[in-house]
Amino acid sequence: MKDLVVLVADNDLEYALKGLFSRPERLGVRSIEADIHIHPEHDPACALRGVEFLSSFSRLYEHGLLMFDHEGSGQEQQSREAMQEDLNKDLRSLWGNRARAIVLLPELESWVWSDSPHVDYVAGWKGRRPPLRDWLKEQGWLREGEVKPDRPKEAFQAALREAGMRRSHSLYQEIAEKVSLRRCQDPSFQEFREIVQEWFPKG
Repeated sequence: MKDLVVLVADNDLEYALKGLFSRPERLGVRSIEADIHIHPEHDPACALRGVEFLSSFSRLYEHGLLMFDHEGSGQEQQSREAMQEDLNKDLRSLWGNRARAIVLLPELESWVWSDSPHVDYVAGWKGRRPPLRDWLKEQGWLREGEVKPDRPKEAFQAALREAGMRRSHSLYQEIAEKVSLRRCQDPSFQEFREIVQEWFPKG
């Protein structure tokens, strides 16, 4: 059996995971053989049919992950925690304890924002004035004393436009490969890291 199958909602998350899995020592895990699938109908389909999609892989992989954004899922009236609980219950009926759902709140870009200078570099803000976080505050994207904007996706896209950077999936991989993982305090990221550490311990 292969190590891990992952169903994600889009290419951005696919590339972010590729970047993370390329750094097993930083994740605190052994090397992971992961196959990542993208649902063509994105977040709503992952929320409604992701468990069914993964069911066909339960005999082929040791573990499975279902990952998508809370925002845009069509299930925003349900809390992230309640949605995960329901999905995990359904996954357990097929996989036992070998599969989990992780719902990102509000979206993947919550993982992007940290105080690492690599975020500035990847977003095209190295050497720019004002610095990225000062610009975010000036534009109303970031509150004083906060590290992460309330609207992380829109803020990231606005920063790229201001720097004249073209948005691409590879930016997410580059951030995942370079930014210190200890700097990301997003709850869904911490949950992801704890799950893969449990499943794929070093040594």
